[in-house]
Amino acid sequence: MYMPNASAQNLRNPGSGIIGLLIPSISNPFFAEMASVIVTKLREQSYITIVIDTMENDNTLIEGVESLISRQVEGIIAAPSGIDASALERLGHKVPIVLIDRYYENTTLPYVTTNNYQGAFLATVKLISAGYREIVCIQGAASSMPNKERIHGYREAMQKNGLEENCKVVGNDFTIQNGYLETKLLLNRPAPPKAIFALSNTIMLGALKAIKESGLDIPSDIALLSFDDNMYMDYLTPSIARVGQPTADMSTLAVKILMDKLSGRSDNHSQIKLLPTFIPGASI
Repeated sequence: MYMPNASAQNLRNPGSGIIGLLIPSISNPFFAEMASVIVTKLREQSYITIVIDTMENDNTLIEGVESLISRQVEGIIAAPSGIDASALERLGHKVPIVLIDRYYENTTLPYVTTNNYQGAFLATVKLISAGYREIVCIQGAASSMPNKERIHGYREAMQKNGLEENCKVVGNDFTIQNGYLETKLLLNRPAPPKAIFALSNTIMLGALKAIKESGLDIPSDIALLSFDDNMYMDYLTPSIARVGQPTADMSTLAVKILMDKLSGRSDNHSQIKLLPTFIPGASI
């Protein structure tokens, strides 16, 4: 039986009909939801998506992009890790690349993200307005732009309310384990915090587990607030207050920018920050 060679067909028929998607962690519900929307939107445009989990590793990201280019993908959507944009910008001359959720400072690449600074500032003010003063922030990957902006928003909200001396940031990645271990350490201090601001839904889940194991009540003993939204948070006990990101809009816009580039309708270099929302919950 004859099996056509895909590479040979691509040489005869420009346009592989394939788009690459690189995300830091497919196990993270936020990125899983994002990937689902992007794959669906690309399918509506008759494209197949190759998804690569870069595992929060800059080298894996670049290797993934190079591998996708060698497979003659027509374009790439990527949530990058790391702080050096040069490699991706160089590869962006070979195939259109659109960044999503994360981006690089002073990059020339188009991107769609959330205004993470505003979301963290708003969340911290909500905690302060509820009477909390000892608020600890458990962060994710320190080098990622969303994390940097969220820390900036948290610190500025604390400073503007005269609580600069109470600022405390711990943690090092966007995982359940990070949230769990850091919360365990915090709760075993002589003076544990009165509120925890988890900078992702995964960090929040780890923190929640540690708080429950300690026999503490949320929110009377300690408040818990999360960055990222997911419907399961309404079914937890208590329901979790959080900052919601417009994941569907972000994903749809990234696909549109890439389609505009591929169609030749526009060499779209849009760099867009969408507004977050605060979703109340019984955890504060």
